[in-house]
Amino acid sequence: MIKLILASQSPRRQALIQLVGYPYRSMAADVDEGSIMHPDPAVNVVQTAQLKARTIARQVHGDTAAGNHTLLVAADTTVALGSQMLGKPAGSASALQMLYALRDRTHEVHTGLVVADLADRREVGGTHTAVVTMRDYSQQEVEAYVASGDPLDKAGAYAIQHPTFRPVARLDGCYLGVMGLSVCHLLQCLIDLDVPVAADLTALEQAHQGYPCPIYKDVLAKLA
Repeated sequence: MIKLILASQSPRRQALIQLVGYPYRSMAADVDEGSIMHPDPAVNVVQTAQLKARTIARQVHGDTAAGNHTLLVAADTTVALGSQMLGKPAGSASALQMLYALRDRTHEVHTGLVVADLADRREVGGTHTAVVTMRDYSQQEVEAYVASGDPLDKAGAYAIQHPTFRPVARLDGCYLGVMGLSVCHLLQCLIDLDVPVAADLTALEQAHQGYPCPIYKDVLAKLA
């Protein structure tokens, strides 16, 4: 039986990993993310994901018993505006500052992913980078969004999927990666680990909310 362990208790990542089609459980990765100091955000996120994965792997090393094929999934996301990495805001003032800095500008969202096979210790992964252009939202819109509390647990202080704020004008990359877990990238990793794809590909395509995903196309090509 194939099972997944998600090294996160993020509600968004838990919702997204269900698209993979395998049973999963989530575990909080109690790590010091600040210990990862690499200045390149694309490297920083995958090193942080590795830290999470290896921390959880030490706790569940016996989880391969009774015929279970267990894979560990860890991810980390950051928003990069030029050379500046924007993590989760410290509070409302920080969220406002981030959103004003991003307004009507283009930035990058880096999502690092690590998938570890606990049976044979193979590990694959990497970083997906999406290029995001924000719309020119108004001061009133920003203040109302921050007052809702939604930005406070999100890198860059926004959710691409927010139903009313809708901050993004253009996206080049995986919509789900901007949400925090590129399921398309995860499927690529599972294929590389010789794990059968169990995802409902129609549901996965619909989850992108109409944004074309180049990784999704690559997955289809691998399965053809």
